[in-house]
Parts: sequence; C-alpha cells; structure tokens
Amino acid sequence: MSNGLQRLDALGNRVALVLAIMLVSLLLGAQSAPNNNFKVLHTFNGVPDGGNPESPLTRDRIGNLNGTTYSGGESSNCCGTAFEVDAAGKFTVLHQFGSPGAYPAAPLVRDALGNLYSTTTRGGQRQFGIIFKLDTTGALSELYSFLGGQEGNKDGAFPRGRLVRDASGNLFGTTSQGGGMTGCSGDLGCGTVFKLDKFIHETVPHIFTGGADGGIPLGGLVRDSAGNFYGTTSIGGTGAGTVFKVDPKGTLTVLYSFKGGTDGASPQAGVTRDAAGNLFGTTTGGGVHGFGTVFKIDTSGSETVLYSFRGFPKDGAQPFAGLVQDKTGSLYGTTKLGGKFKSGLFSS
Repeated sequence: MSNGLQRLDALGNRVALVLAIMLVSLLLGAQSAPNNNFKVLHTFNGVPDGGNPESPLTRDRIGNLNGTTYSGGESSNCCGTAFEVDAAGKFTVLHQFGSPGAYPAAPLVRDALGNLYSTTTRGGQRQFGIIFKLDTTGALSELYSFLGGQEGNKDGAFPRGRLVRDASGNLFGTTSQGGGMTGCSGDLGCGTVFKLDKFIHETVPHIFTGGADGGIPLGGLVRDSAGNFYGTTSIGGTGAGTVFKVDPKGTLTVLYSFKGGTDGASPQAGVTRDAAGNLFGTTTGGGVHGFGTVFKIDTSGSETVLYSFRGFPKDGAQPFAGLVQDKTGSLYGTTKLGGKFKSGLFSS
C-alpha cells in the first residue's frame, strides 16, 4: 500500500469513536441561550446498519435525516451503508455498499425528487471510487467510476468531499488524489476538481500539482450565484494548504496560502460562504498554540484568524470538520481532540 493510500485510510478511521447519531437542538439564530436537548436517535452496531459515520447528515423539508457510514453493513470490516432516520426516529438502512462502490466518506445531496447523490472513496472499475445515485426506492446506480489518473486518464481518485448539484443537474466535486501529476502520491497525482454533467459526461476543470495551487483537497466545494466554486487543499501553496476559487471557465485562483504558523495549517474541510462573499473555515494545525484555527478570508483575499485552539484541557484541538453559520453570523463546529475528556467537543 502506498503512502498516499495509508494516509487516506488513517483519515477514514479518524472518527472511529463516533457510534451514534446525535441530535442537538441549538435554536440557531435565537437571541436567548440555546436549549441543549440531547437525544440519541440510533446507536450503530456495525452489522447490518453500519459503523463509523464520517459525514454530516442531510435533512429534508419534513425532518427526515439521511447519511452514510464509512464501514459496516454486510460485515464488520466492509463497506459502509446509506441510511435514513425519519421524523419519528425510525432508522432504515437504504443501501449496503460493497459493489460497485465502497467506503463512502462524503454527505448525501438531495434533488427535488428525493434522489440522493454522493461518492465512495473505493470501488468502481479500478477501485478509485465512484459517483452514485440512490433513488427513492433504495436502488443504487453507478453514475461514474474514477480511473485514477493512470494511463492518461486524468479524472481523479478517492473522492471525499461533498458534491455540489446545480439547477441543471450537473454535479461538481473534488478528488483527494488522481489527475496524473506526480509529486503527492507516486503516479496517482495531487487531486482534481471535477464536473459530471446531466448526460453523465465527466470533465476535469483543474488538476492540482501540489505546488503553488495546492494539493490533496479533502473537503468539498461551495458555489456562488455566479457559478464560481470555492474550496481548500490540505497541502501546497506556501507549504501548508490553500483556499482556492475556480471560475466557470475552469480557471483556478489561489485566494490564500497558509504558511503553517499562527495563520493555520492543513485545512481538511471545505469552506462556508456568507452573503457578503467572506469565506470561513478551519485548519487542523497551526495557530498560536499549534492546535488549529478558525479563519476568515475576506473578498480581498486577506486572512483573519478568528480563533486559535488551545488543546487539552482548555477547549479543543484539530478541527477536521467545517463550520455552520447561523442568521446572526455565529459559527458552529467541532474539534477531533481536546476538551475536558480529551475526546473533542462542540464549540461555537
């Protein structure tokens, strides 16, 4: 197994302690103190319901929750599930992965008809992952199989970030490796930004080099009203990752390069964009204390560190996930480590 694959497997196991779906009522946007009512809706057993859920949940208009698990399903050491928890709290396995796709790490995206779309990190024609559709009956269709950037194929490998679906039905995302450029993980490459159109034709607007443009994008994309996409890379730039923009023509612009010091290092998640065009995100390292940051990139490309984590026992360390912003502009997120019991915490 290559170093690149070993790194991805380690990332895939980073949430192995997460064993339940949790509902936290935060009353986002309320002026009074939040009503922190906590309820366990489901505890995963590994078989047949899945285990190690990595990605955020997707909620529909009537309160149903959909998500994926990275492992479990048909067996404890395989390949993940897609599930639903309805408004009454009933848990249903929609699909057990194994073939054609395996080990989903990204959240599900819903269309107006209730179909769900996402990716798997493994499986497909060459085991580099797939893009799939899960219809309302629970039937899974493979829309695209990644070829990994080998033998002249520059489409990508191992997608991990959230897909973006536009009004025309096109899907956009990133692959953490692939593209064919050497320098990040042998002959696989440093990752791509891809588009799958409604005719199931895949194109690659950008192939990362691992240099000034960054490499190994692990988070997904966000889209503005003009059709521009924004995301992060975990390496490259000036050494510790980038925040980037890709315009509708496929031109990539680096908005900010992390230096790896007090400004932060190695963002693993994507960014959140507010109405004014400011971008917010997290880095897993760097900051004043070396435990990660919450940052803001304004429309001029200037970075502000909003918070530097202090680790155990102060607040938290290594925020791997992204942020959610409420109507008042407050930001919410989690850390992987730190807190009173060294196991991470929810913060705002």
